[in-house]
Amino acid sequence: AADGLGSIAIDTTQLNMSVTDPTAWATAMNNLGMVPVGLAGQQLVTDSICVPGFDPSLSMMTGITPINPMIPGMGLVPPPPPTDVPVVKEIIHCKSCTLFPPNPNLPPPSTRERPPGCKTVFVGGLPENATEEIIQEVFEQCGDITAIRKSKKNFCHIRFAEEFMVDKAIYLSGYRMRLGSSTDKKDSGRLHVDFAQARDDFYEWECKQRMLAREERHRRKMEEDRLRPPSPPAIMHYSEHEAALLAEKLKDDSKFSEAITVLLTWIERGEVNRRSANQFYSMVQSANSHVRRLMNEKAAHEQEMEQAKESFKNALTGILTQFEQIVAVFNASTRQKAWDHFSKAQRKNIDIWRKHSEELRNAHSEQLMGIRREEEMEMSDDDSSDNPSKKLRVDDSALAAQAYALKEENDSLRWQLDAYRNEVELLKQEKGQLFRTEESLTKDQQLQFLQQTMQGMQQQLLSIQEELNNKKSELEQAKEEQTHTQAMLKVLQEQLKSAKELAEINGHDESQANEINVLTVALVNQDREKNLEKRSPGLKSEKEALLIGIISTFLHVHPFGANIEYLWSYMQQLDSRISANEIEMLLMRLPRMFKQEFTGVGATLEKRWKFCAFEGIKTV
Repeated sequence: AADGLGSIAIDTTQLNMSVTDPTAWATAMNNLGMVPVGLAGQQLVTDSICVPGFDPSLSMMTGITPINPMIPGMGLVPPPPPTDVPVVKEIIHCKSCTLFPPNPNLPPPSTRERPPGCKTVFVGGLPENATEEIIQEVFEQCGDITAIRKSKKNFCHIRFAEEFMVDKAIYLSGYRMRLGSSTDKKDSGRLHVDFAQARDDFYEWECKQRMLAREERHRRKMEEDRLRPPSPPAIMHYSEHEAALLAEKLKDDSKFSEAITVLLTWIERGEVNRRSANQFYSMVQSANSHVRRLMNEKAAHEQEMEQAKESFKNALTGILTQFEQIVAVFNASTRQKAWDHFSKAQRKNIDIWRKHSEELRNAHSEQLMGIRREEEMEMSDDDSSDNPSKKLRVDDSALAAQAYALKEENDSLRWQLDAYRNEVELLKQEKGQLFRTEESLTKDQQLQFLQQTMQGMQQQLLSIQEELNNKKSELEQAKEEQTHTQAMLKVLQEQLKSAKELAEINGHDESQANEINVLTVALVNQDREKNLEKRSPGLKSEKEALLIGIISTFLHVHPFGANIEYLWSYMQQLDSRISANEIEMLLMRLPRMFKQEFTGVGATLEKRWKFCAFEGIKTV
C-alpha cells in the first residue's frame, strides 16, 4: 500500500482495504467477529473483510479473552499512521467489475446535507452498459438493499434497509468503475455517491419520531401521575339520608372539615329549595356552632405565640448580654495596659473582631428594642380600648335598638328576596324548551306573580332603608339635644349655686331657695318641650292637611288596614299627580296617627297601614 500499511489478502469477492483504526478492529473482532473498513471520520463494518480463520466464539468456549491478530505490535499491523497522512483506498475486485480508487491527493468528494432518516443514496457516473445486477453486486456489500431505481441515464437510486449502510455506500464515492477488462468508454465511469431525499425515508423517520414522542409523553404523564397529589373524594349527591348523615358529621370536630366541604358543594349545586330549606338551615346552624370552638383554638394559638415571643425575647436578651461581655473584653484588650503587649497582626485581628462584635450587638439591640416598642404599642391599644365610654341616655339606646332591629329586618327581607330570585331561576330552568301547554301557562302566571312580589319586596326594602336613615338622623338629633341639655343644666346649676350664695348673704329663708329650684326645673322642662316641638316637624302646606284628613277617613272605615297600593289607587282618583311614595312618606312622618303592620307569611307577606290616632291621644 502507498501509505506503508499492511494489507489483508481476501478472496476476489471480498474487499482489500487498509486498516487505520486498530481500536475499531479490536472492538469488532472481540464482539462481532467483523472488522471495520478504514474510513476517515466513520467506521464501516462488513462481513466480507473478516480475518480468515479467526474464531469469535473462542472466549465463550474457553473463557479466555481472544487475541486480536490485528492489534499493533503483534506483527501483522504496524503502528497507526499520523493523523495528517491521507487515507489511501485500495482496489476493489468484484465478479463483473473492478473499482479503482481515486487519487489520494485530491480533496474528498462533496456531499449534500444528510436528510433526516436517510436510507437512500444517489449513485451517478455509472457506465452506460451497467445493469441492475452489476449495481446490486457492488453495493450489496454495504448492506441489504430493498430497492434499486435505475434511470435510462447513467444514474440510479439505491434504498438500504438501515441508515448506517448509507455511510458504507458513501465510502465508494470517487471510485472509477470498469466492467470486466474492457477499455470501451461505455464500460467505465467515475462513481458519485451522495445522500438522496426520499419520501419513504422521511415518512419512516417521522413515524419513528412520533413513536418516541408518544413514549416520552407517556413517560412524563406517568411521572406526573406519580407526583400529582391525590384527588379529593367525590361528593355524593343530595338526599335526605345523606343530609342526616352529614348533619351528624357537622357536629363532630374531627369530621367537620370534610362535612363542611360537602355542604358547600350542595349549596353551590342549588340543592336548597322549599322542601329542604329547613334541613339546610339546621346544617348551617351546626356549622355556626363551631365558631366558638375555632375562636378558642385561635386564642390558644395566640397564647402559644405569646409564650414563644416571650421565650424568644428572653433568649435574645441573653445573647445580647453575652455580646456586651464580648465587646467589653475587646475594649479591655484595646487599652494601653494590655494593647502594648500584642503584636501588630494580633492588634489588627482584635480590632476587626471588636468592630464585628459591635455591629452584631447593635443589630441585636435594635431588634430587641423593636420587640419592646411593639409590646408597648399593643399595651397602649389595650388601655385605650379599656377606657369606659360615656353611656347614652335611655332614649338614645332605644333608638339604637330600634335601628338595629330594622337592620336585621332589612337583612331578612334581603335573604327572602334572594330566595325568591333563586325560585324564579329554577322555574326558568324547568321551563326549558318545552312547548307552551297549560302547565307552562300556569308557570308563567306564577312567574309573573313572583316578579310582582319581588317588586313589592324591593319597594318595601327601599322604604325600610329610608326609615332606617330617618331613625339614624333622629338618633343624631337626640345626641345633639343631649349635649345641649347638659350644657343648659350646667349653666342652670351655676346660676342656682350663685343664687343660693346670694340668698345666704342676704339672709333669705329656705322657701326662697325652693322657689329657685322650682323655677329651674320649670325652665328645664320648658326647654325640653321646645326641643320636642323642634324634633316633630309640622305640616308644610294645606294640601298635606287635606291628604291627612282624607287618608284618616279612608283608614277609619277600614279597621283591618290597607296596603299602600290600595290607598294610592283611591287617592289617585282625587288627584292623579300624587304618587305612592309621597303618601308613604307622609304616613311615616306621623307615627302617632298611622302605623304599619305586616300580615301573612312568605310569599303572602303584606304591609298594611292602620289609623291609630285615638290610641295616640289616650297614650298622650
